[in-house]
Amino acid sequence: MFRKLLFPLLIVPLLTACGPARNSTPAAVSTEPPASAVPATSSITLADGLNRTVTLSGPAQRVVSLAPANTEILFAIGAGAQVVGRDETSDYPAEALVLPTIGGYSGFNLEAIVALHPDLVLAGGINTPELVASLEQLGLTVYFLPNPTTLEEMYTNLETVARLTGHESETAALVESFKVRVAAVDEKILPLSYVPTVYYELDATEPTKPFTAGPGSFVDLLIARAGGINIGAELQGQWAQISLEQLVVANPVIIILGDAAYGETPEKVAQRPGWGTLTAIQTGQVFPIDDNLVSRPGPRLVDGLEAMAKLLHPGVFR
Repeated sequence: MFRKLLFPLLIVPLLTACGPARNSTPAAVSTEPPASAVPATSSITLADGLNRTVTLSGPAQRVVSLAPANTEILFAIGAGAQVVGRDETSDYPAEALVLPTIGGYSGFNLEAIVALHPDLVLAGGINTPELVASLEQLGLTVYFLPNPTTLEEMYTNLETVARLTGHESETAALVESFKVRVAAVDEKILPLSYVPTVYYELDATEPTKPFTAGPGSFVDLLIARAGGINIGAELQGQWAQISLEQLVVANPVIIILGDAAYGETPEKVAQRPGWGTLTAIQTGQVFPIDDNLVSRPGPRLVDGLEAMAKLLHPGVFR
């Protein structure tokens, strides 16, 4: 049932890391001394998402990222050259793919992380406090970046990572550009009276009870901000199953396939038994989307908002 569920980026995972993963040997391990991409200055002390005080002697110059959103943040703010390792699901940007992997959902290879000599390990909301504690016991400095619940909190995360890595000036410009883009969407959405109902699909392995985005998820937030109504907002939990009967009653005007990367297409959806009565099917309003744009709590959420707005209001966003 969960063969496609690569989306749990805003929930606490069930996995903990209690030791090295057996099958997560890094592609390459650097044992060179810390790089000097960013000159060290005064010490940096910040509180993290676990209410811990983390202190660096200066901007981190060898960073290991434990979450895809964190990797995207690091590269977006100009700290990509300081990243020396990544989790196995960090697949964006392309430059990150050449970095050694240190495990992921199946478990982290703690020995591989230590061998990379990081002066900062950047954990995220998909990582557990137990993993953070295990890394600390090995003498590593770990900062836990909290999951944001709004775009504005995502900007704060960018600014935090910028302080940790010494890229504050360029990040300030980046955040300002994001605010301008989001404001442009808000300005066009505000006067609209048409608010379509939307079903966002995460996993339809069971077509009679597929998984969708519930209240509190970033998908739910972006649908609303893009001028739509998420029918999953009435369910329980950020990632919830909806029955075919509930789907038929809600009768969404638009269907968005967050599972398009796993083979779902508008044509396949139309062929599902019982789905043909839905307005979205009858009017051809079924669209694929890159789920990473709307579920990873990183800088591409702004791209996701723009993409969502174009799907919901194509006449306004061209």
